[in-house]
Amino acid sequence: MPDFDMVLFGGTGDLARRKLLPSLFDAHRCGVLHPSARILATGSHPQTTEQYKATLEDTVRPGLEHAPPEAWASFLDRICYVQADAREPAHFDALAQKVLARKPEVVVCYLATAPHIFVPICEQLARTGLNTPNVRVVLEKPLGHDLDSSEAINAAVGKYFAEDQIYRIDHYLGKESVQNLMAIRFGNALFEPLWRREWVQDVQITIAEELGVEKRGDFYDQTGALRDMVQNHLLQLLCMVAMEPPASLSEDAIRDEKIKILKALKPILPQDVAEKTVRGQYRSGAIAGKPVVGYLEEQGIAPDSRTETFVAIKAEIANWRWEGVPFYLRTGKRMQSRVAEIVVHFRDVPHAIFPKPLGLSPQNRLVIRLQPEESIRLYFLVKQAGDTLELTPTSLDLDFANSFKARRAGAYERLLLDVIRGRLGLFVRRDEQVQAWRWVEPIIDTWDASTVPPKPYTAGTWGPAASTALMSRDGALWHEEV
Repeated sequence: MPDFDMVLFGGTGDLARRKLLPSLFDAHRCGVLHPSARILATGSHPQTTEQYKATLEDTVRPGLEHAPPEAWASFLDRICYVQADAREPAHFDALAQKVLARKPEVVVCYLATAPHIFVPICEQLARTGLNTPNVRVVLEKPLGHDLDSSEAINAAVGKYFAEDQIYRIDHYLGKESVQNLMAIRFGNALFEPLWRREWVQDVQITIAEELGVEKRGDFYDQTGALRDMVQNHLLQLLCMVAMEPPASLSEDAIRDEKIKILKALKPILPQDVAEKTVRGQYRSGAIAGKPVVGYLEEQGIAPDSRTETFVAIKAEIANWRWEGVPFYLRTGKRMQSRVAEIVVHFRDVPHAIFPKPLGLSPQNRLVIRLQPEESIRLYFLVKQAGDTLELTPTSLDLDFANSFKARRAGAYERLLLDVIRGRLGLFVRRDEQVQAWRWVEPIIDTWDASTVPPKPYTAGTWGPAASTALMSRDGALWHEEV
C-alpha cells in the first residue's frame, strides 16, 4: 500500500461520518494503510484539529462495531482538520503547502460535497499544484442534474485532471456479492450456457430502503429516485448482470463491456413511458411498527411536490444475448424492508413430467443479495422424501459471513483502497455516465411534462399497486411475491 494523503472535502458532512471515516478506520485497524498515511478532513468553518476529533468521538466512534481504544487513538493520530472554503483561495494555499511539504506518493482528493462546488474545488487544486499525475480525485454522485449539467462538470474537471485521475464512485460496485457475480459468470462453466434469452425468463434488480428522506429533504426534492438511484446504481448493476465476458480483468476491458450494454438499452419513448415505468410517492404509514409521516409532510418538502420516491421500470436490451428478456428495475424509500438484490429467473423445463408445486413460478432462480447481508442463493426443485414423485423447493446457499472466515472489506473500504492503489475497474467511466443519462432523460422529461401525479403508496409496503401491474402484464411477479 503506497503512502498517501487523503483530503476529504466535506469532512464534516454526513457521508464522511457515516461511510468514509468508518471505512478508513476499518482499514487502519486491520493494518492495511501505510504507517505514514494521513487523512486531511476539510470543512468551510474554522475549528482546530482537536475540536474536529472531539466531534468524531460523538458522531463516528459510537457506530463502530470494533473500535479498541488503542486502534481508535492511533487512527485519530492520522487525522488533521484543514479549513477549505472553495471561495477562499488562501485556504487552498495552506492546504497545498501542508500536502506538498510531506510529498506523499499518492494524494486522494475525495469530493464528498454538493456537485455545484466540484468545479471550484478542482480549479483551486489545479491552481495550487495539487493536480499532478499522483493526485486522484473522487467524485460522488449525483454528478449533475441531467446530461448537460453532468457533461459540464465532467468537462470542467477534465480541464485539470486526466480521465485516469478521475474516480466516479458507485459504492454498489464495491460490494462483495457484485464481485462474486462476475466470478460466478466468468469463472465457471456452469452458468454461462444458461445466461441468455433461451433460458432466462426475466431479471429483477431491487434497491429498497426503509428510510425516508431524513434530513436531506431540500436535496432530495430536487433530485428524486430516478436521478438518485436508477441513473447510477441500478443501471450499473444491470450492466454487471448483462455484459459479455471481458477479454481480461483490466479496467478498460470491463468498462468497455458495460458501455456496450448501456448503448444497447432500448430507448423508452414518451408514448411508452406510462406503460413501462411507474413513479410513486410514499404516504404516511408504519415502519417496523412505528408510525411515519408521508413524503409531503417531511421537512424541506414542498406541499405540492411531485418528486418520485419510488420507481419501477421495465428495461430491455437490444442484443443477441438478451433480446426479449425483460429487466425489471425497482427502487424506493419507506419500503417494507431494506433490501438490495439481483434475481435471475430461469425458464421452466420445456416438458414437465413432474407435478408442478403450487405457488412457484419460475421454479429455478438465482438470488444475489447485496444488503442487508451479502449472500447468493440458487433455488431449484428436488424430490420429496417418501414413495411419491412429488417435487419440493430447496436452495443452495452461499452465505459469505459463514462460508469465508477471512475479513471482508465493506464497499466503501474496498473502493477507497482501490483509489489509493490506482485501480479504476470498479469506477464509472465518463462515457458510461453519458449513456446512462441519455437513457433516463426521456423518462424524466415525460414525467415533467405530464399532469399525472406520482402513484401514492403507504409507507411500509412494497410500493404502488401499479408496480405489481407492470409485472403482471408479462405474467411475472416481484421476487417477494413468488
